[in-house]
Amino acid sequence: MKILFIQHSCFVVEIENKILIFDWFDKDKVAECGFGGVMPQFSKEKEIYLFASHGHQDHFDLNSLKWIEKYPKMQFILSKDIRLGANYLARNGIPANINERITFVRPMMKYEVGGMEIKTLRSTDAGVAFLVKTDGMTLYHAGDLNDWSMEGAGDLNNGKMKRDYRRQIGELEKEHIDVAFVVLDPRLGAYSLDGFDYFMQNVNADVVFPMHMWRDYSLIETYKKKTKNLRFTERIVEITVENQEFLLEDV
Repeated sequence: MKILFIQHSCFVVEIENKILIFDWFDKDKVAECGFGGVMPQFSKEKEIYLFASHGHQDHFDLNSLKWIEKYPKMQFILSKDIRLGANYLARNGIPANINERITFVRPMMKYEVGGMEIKTLRSTDAGVAFLVKTDGMTLYHAGDLNDWSMEGAGDLNNGKMKRDYRRQIGELEKEHIDVAFVVLDPRLGAYSLDGFDYFMQNVNADVVFPMHMWRDYSLIETYKKKTKNLRFTERIVEITVENQEFLLEDV
């Protein structure tokens, strides 16, 4: 399995004859962060599936729908909160037949697309998280499902956030996940590690990629130094730069 970290929460996963793209957006659409991710070119013979967990500008880009013009086998799995009316699509130059390529998904549902089994979780922010089973492997992409507890929110709000997050992670506790992409957001200050740590403590995932780090990868080392459990730290991938490629030979 080959994995390419594009930027932020966007990863490309290449498995056999499939390419799975999660939460792509054009780096120029969030210009204030200076993202530098570049999407590679793919073979037209590949089955390409683009997943978008929700409609936020750092997780979905409308222009990705135009890729069907160069990738004839491309399909899209989009959260239902992404609204794509016919007039809106036409104004933005999206091919008229795009709806034939889109599967819209809701939280807490199961779908089958291209031989993949897809289960959705309910995000604690917007849209869904994805659990994808394909080619004998299981992948998890959190989208914006995280413990978004934050300073100043108060114990009542933070308590509800933690309960909602843990309830969703409970949906994964009986799963064996080969590769997971999990939020580790430095903007949460003292709470930045909470969601990531709860995932590590409660989910059986062989390889874990931190994401949603806004180009600040220092929290990976911070977390590794905090925990003394080598069983945790050896599973976490060290991301250091955008467009970084990983070859997982044992997955």
